[in-house]
Amino acid sequence: MSESFDAQRYKKGDHAKTHRRLKPGAERNTVEVEQDFEKLMRDGYVIIENLIPLETCATIKEEGLALLGQTGRNPFEGHQTQRVYNVLSKTRATDQLAVHPRILGLMDRLFEPGFLLSQSQIINILPGEAPQGLHHDDAFYRLPRPRQPLGAATVWAIDDFTEDNGATVIVPESHIWGNDRHAKRADAIPAVMPAGSVVFFLGTTWHGGGKNTSSHARFAVTHQYCEAYMRQQENYLLELSKETVRALSPELQALVGYSIYPPFMGMVEGMHPLRLLEK
Repeated sequence: MSESFDAQRYKKGDHAKTHRRLKPGAERNTVEVEQDFEKLMRDGYVIIENLIPLETCATIKEEGLALLGQTGRNPFEGHQTQRVYNVLSKTRATDQLAVHPRILGLMDRLFEPGFLLSQSQIINILPGEAPQGLHHDDAFYRLPRPRQPLGAATVWAIDDFTEDNGATVIVPESHIWGNDRHAKRADAIPAVMPAGSVVFFLGTTWHGGGKNTSSHARFAVTHQYCEAYMRQQENYLLELSKETVRALSPELQALVGYSIYPPFMGMVEGMHPLRLLEK
């Protein structure tokens, strides 16, 4: 049996600095965020209920449904699941989720300053979809487990998440497992939560999309993050035009890569990448 990763000892909040350029506000450093973080590091995930109003969910869903197209190309994407990639170039409706202070407060404690957005998707699981294979999101960073997470993810419930409509399933405490353990479906529990809620889990936590045995689709938005020194899943610098980036908030500009990880990672011709937006 491999040595387990001690999540309680790995508390980046003990030594993480605040983001130097953007100076996070007090709403990212609250008792609620600290309690969320304790649950996250203990269980590998945390569910935060009713974080955005239903009116916001309705707006996101209306814009998102208009972007949906064909179903997935393989079992992992889901043959009965619709996905929207390159979300940030297509709608501003989900921006507020990516930079929600309750989420960024967790990121402040988990990762070094300058952490990045790794990818964003809209995911609509249709009736009849089979369960997605269980996996952990930062497996492509090919470092042996147990280890600290190098990625983290949010799945926002824009519809209610129920046991029968494809709610994301999570394997509690699987974030501390070594390479010798692989999750089984019996280990997983559904992240049941009302619309407007979010499940946040570590990149080392085993999880998967649920089976939809209901008569209705399950609409969700996911934003994933990574350490500033790791490669992002999406190449935002190619996907997003300068015009689109100019429309993003300063926080989101930094998250997609218009930022510097000291001393100079991310530079463009020896200068800060935001200089590109001045041209």
